[in-house]
Amino acid sequence: MKRRILTRQIPPIHRGEGHRKRLKDRFLKNGLTGFHDYEVIELLLTLNTPRRDCKQSAKLLLKRFKTFQAVLEAGRESLCEVDGVGPENSLGIRLIKEVSDRYLESKILAKDVVQNPRDLREYLNQTIGHKTREVFVGIFLDAKNRVLTSSILFSGTLTTSSVYPREVLISALQHNAAAVIFAHNHPSGDVEPSASDIQITRHLFFALKYVGIVLHEHMIVGNEGVYSFAAQGLISKFNTEFEQTNE
Repeated sequence: MKRRILTRQIPPIHRGEGHRKRLKDRFLKNGLTGFHDYEVIELLLTLNTPRRDCKQSAKLLLKRFKTFQAVLEAGRESLCEVDGVGPENSLGIRLIKEVSDRYLESKILAKDVVQNPRDLREYLNQTIGHKTREVFVGIFLDAKNRVLTSSILFSGTLTTSSVYPREVLISALQHNAAAVIFAHNHPSGDVEPSASDIQITRHLFFALKYVGIVLHEHMIVGNEGVYSFAAQGLISKFNTEFEQTNE
């Protein structure tokens, strides 16, 4: 009687396996030094893509969204419209953005960002600087100017009819804030404030002042830098106007 010999079939190595390993080895050795943007995206895609080359999908993502930052900002539906990208393997891209946002937020929590604004600027650049639509953020502070929390208060083009002082006051009071810093982004990149930006800030300054809450700053974030209402003397100007109207 012949003995049947069982052999275990070894799955074939897909053509991208060696490239994927080299990519990971490069990262483990030197971090992201020397990586092209598409290679970083490719590495993120491989985190949840079994046995498939991701280079072409990474290049298509950059072609579709134009910049590395825009790829990270893209929503799941938009990512999945790109060939080779689906709900599963887009996880790495979405995860790394959320993790980095949380990390930077943790750096400003419980810190005095009025005296030391560097971490705040870094946080705002990361979280809203590259968004394709305007968002208005409130950073709520305690009596020692330490950050209690931050949240997006409004989305969309900012006008005096879309930013409601009443809702801002409610949020500040709910967080027991003694002071506030506002920030919003300009998707165009130009951080110069519009007449509407100045008018909104003045309205909010007065509304907060009436209930004893200090508005320290309003920053406009874009790819051309950050505009500071405080540094440009506008917050001081609003305070003078408030005092003159309430003498």
